[in-house]
Amino acid sequence: MSVFVEMPDRVRELLARAGLGGLSDRAVVALAAVVIAVVAFAAWRFWPAPGGVEVATDSGWGSGEVVTESDASVVDSATPAAEVVVHVVGAVMSPGVYSLAAGSRVSDAVTAAGGATGNAAEEGLNLARVLADGEQIRVLTKDELDAGIQSDGTSVVGAGAGGATTSGKVNINRATAAELDSLPGVGPSTAQKILADREANGPFKSIEDLMRVSGIGEKKFDSLKDLVTVG
Repeated sequence: MSVFVEMPDRVRELLARAGLGGLSDRAVVALAAVVIAVVAFAAWRFWPAPGGVEVATDSGWGSGEVVTESDASVVDSATPAAEVVVHVVGAVMSPGVYSLAAGSRVSDAVTAAGGATGNAAEEGLNLARVLADGEQIRVLTKDELDAGIQSDGTSVVGAGAGGATTSGKVNINRATAAELDSLPGVGPSTAQKILADREANGPFKSIEDLMRVSGIGEKKFDSLKDLVTVG
């Protein structure tokens, strides 16, 4: 059974402008069917599914895999977050190696190690510093800080709170509490005792007179004798 399809006048006019005015009605219908089929195939083959993203491969777009939003969330959650690994030692409750999120601070590392102990000198650290992967965090005790020990384990003159100069010697007859405090092994308490003795008994006649101050015995004096003078 044949089916006759009559083209509308508007379609005939468009075909004439395109130089296809000589086509029969059946030829035009066949051409239209071919065009519709090609468009439908292209839409099916190259357009991603709703809510999806097509992944390009080496052969280009259209030959990859369509990843939906739910698939992408699974991929993202499987990706490990960046982190830093640090070694916390010294005056903390649980020294050890800890993994922390990238961008964490020294304070976070101390907290991860159970917090500082009662005799810890956290002022010897910059708790706000951002951690670097693979570093060691050493929390000093108050005695270590007073003795001039640094957080990297080295010992220096002038590491105490007073910040005395490392060149020359400290004149124990004219030094302030801060300058005395800067000496290794002399904390704020001992510095105040030196000042009190100096005021009560007058200037020290020799550096050996330091041993008359409570808390300064021969051992501590031996660590100070090359750093002080009576001038």
